Amino acid sequence: MRFTTISAGLVLALSVAAIAGQPPEKKLAAAKAPDKEGAQDWPVYGGTAQNDHFSSLAQINRKNVKRLKVAWTYDTEESGGLQTSPIVVEGVLYGLTPSQKVFALNAATGKQLWKFDSGIKGTQPDRGLAYWSDGKNDRRILVGVMNFVYALDAATGKAIASFGKEGRIDLREDLGRDPALQSIYMTSPAVIYKDLMIVGGREAETLPASPGDVRAYDVHSGKLRWSFHTIPHPGEFGYETWPKDAWKTSGAANNWAGMTVDQARGIVYVPTGSAAFDFYGADRIGDDLFANCLIALNANTGERIWHFQGVKHDLWDRDFPAPPVLVTVNRDGKKVDAVAQTTKQGFVFLFDRADGKPLFSIECRNYPASDVPGEVAAQPQCLPAKPAPFARQLLTEDLLSQRTPEVHQWALEKFRSFRSEGQFVPFSVGKDTVVFPGFDGGAEWGGAAADPETGILYVNANDVAWTGALAENTSENTPQALYLNQCAVCHGEKMAGSPPAIPSLVGLGERMQASQAIATIKNGKERMPGFSNLDDDQLYALLAYVMSGGKESASKEVVSAGPAPPAMKYHFTGYHRFYDPDGYPAVAPPWGTLNAINLNTGEYVWKIPLGEYPELAAKGLKNTGTENYGGPLVTAGGLLFIGATNFDKKFRAFDKATGALLWETTLPFSANTTPATYEVNGRQFVVIAAGGGKDPKSKSGGVYLAFALKR
Repeated sequence: MRFTTISAGLVLALSVAAIAGQPPEKKLAAAKAPDKEGAQDWPVYGGTAQNDHFSSLAQINRKNVKRLKVAWTYDTEESGGLQTSPIVVEGVLYGLTPSQKVFALNAATGKQLWKFDSGIKGTQPDRGLAYWSDGKNDRRILVGVMNFVYALDAATGKAIASFGKEGRIDLREDLGRDPALQSIYMTSPAVIYKDLMIVGGREAETLPASPGDVRAYDVHSGKLRWSFHTIPHPGEFGYETWPKDAWKTSGAANNWAGMTVDQARGIVYVPTGSAAFDFYGADRIGDDLFANCLIALNANTGERIWHFQGVKHDLWDRDFPAPPVLVTVNRDGKKVDAVAQTTKQGFVFLFDRADGKPLFSIECRNYPASDVPGEVAAQPQCLPAKPAPFARQLLTEDLLSQRTPEVHQWALEKFRSFRSEGQFVPFSVGKDTVVFPGFDGGAEWGGAAADPETGILYVNANDVAWTGALAENTSENTPQALYLNQCAVCHGEKMAGSPPAIPSLVGLGERMQASQAIATIKNGKERMPGFSNLDDDQLYALLAYVMSGGKESASKEVVSAGPAPPAMKYHFTGYHRFYDPDGYPAVAPPWGTLNAINLNTGEYVWKIPLGEYPELAAKGLKNTGTENYGGPLVTAGGLLFIGATNFDKKFRAFDKATGALLWETTLPFSANTTPATYEVNGRQFVVIAAGGGKDPKSKSGGVYLAFALKR
């Protein structure tokens, strides 16, 4: 470990080495940022402290948006896809490559100023960066690279040695458990309050999993300032909603989606994920606070102010998937500062920021009980009466695909083998239950945009069905049991996965070397977390089982120096999209939508399909909508910009008042990201990162494209 630390330090010292053949000191001296005059920044993830994705810029507007042209491009020359929204400060754009290298560009020209390589190849999604300044000469970029958070000098890209250890902190530490056994990744950027950097993290969804503590670190030193335990310790609020001592063994209930800070009030709003294990919770009977919650914390101290739990004792992985949006709405002739939270189910919750009082009524009722031995579904569950959901809630026969008579008949027969009863129906053993909208929403991590001028919230949504079921585990300590406990939740019992997001493992031994596979198991990749909880014997037993297609040593006991991972009595059989034999959703369109909701009234302003499949559009089946990831950007120029769609590679601009399409362009890859806009030297730019990765028929990459009006 000592040697590793020294190596990391050397990497940090050399990270801004020669770019384009020049020594770093000459390159940095020549790399000047644009003039600060006439500039407007996009300084935080989400654009503003309110995380509303809104810009007051109006140079690009309804009348001239058709004149938008590419102003510059920056190719990271990497594959793998991007989910990053860049930030722009004082004419400099900061972004990430698919492998989590950090770069700075002249935001007017796209010319590279510096590039930082930690020496660690990032394999997880990395959605953005954070910026902090003392208002003078100390300006820092705070960025996650896998389980580390680095503090970089914004001017040079060099790691700041006084921060943490050699310029970084390790998120596996400060959790009250053995750091070597923790799995946590910085997929969403930190939020900044004064001199605090507040972080969450992505964690394993099977046991053992790390606790989902929300933590604040000093931006100068990297020292921990406070922690909030999302799995309460003895004596803490919510402890009685878990079995005794669950805080020692359970995990997750983590903030993976990002947070939002009310800078004036000093409140950080934290949406949390489900507790592990996602789909069977016999070891966590109770409501499980603070999983699946929106929590308002004192940003100075981490103390709870109020909370709302969206799903009690979650059995469906129905966590809050995006940072909340701070808005001001009209109520009875008065202005009310509110916080809006979107959900995977397709709902918007709206609360008073100060006390958590719902601004639209919330209706609670009992739902079906679980019939799985040992499981106790929580009662009641609660949903808002307004606004109406922005995704369909119950799949019935009349909502099945009519794309062809043959497809409809196939879908009908398949559907009749499922259980479909709407929301909060616990999974059964041996029979698939419909989840509609699917596990990826409804809303997803891209988040919503809000127009402070009108109180309208804009949210893109998925509207396809998935299915899932439970199956009984054995008590054996075999490679097969290890696979079912740790891997089947995503890849399924038969290793088929749910491509492209969750790849099939069938035939893995024929297309991947053992060394590559073991690195992926250890470190994770894209949606897959790393399994640092497994020792070498367990890892290699699991590797042999997977590489052999489930045949090798399936019944042989795993001889391991460490304890076997906790075995639940039931495992999830895998995420399954309800797709037809041709690979399209087996439900009727729209398969993805873009929605405008007036938060003053709770009524919809407009709703349109978002995205299409090019091959279906060529046959006349247009405007179907598609799955989409990444969020919208709204401007004072009357526009809403969005990429997000998985298959058509389009970047679009809509009239924010009507939903009318005003402009579109085709990108080199689909942009499963959120765009940003800024002004430099009096010129407005709109930038988006395009990397693809969601369409198995297309390649992935990592290109940033900036658009401006043609001169």
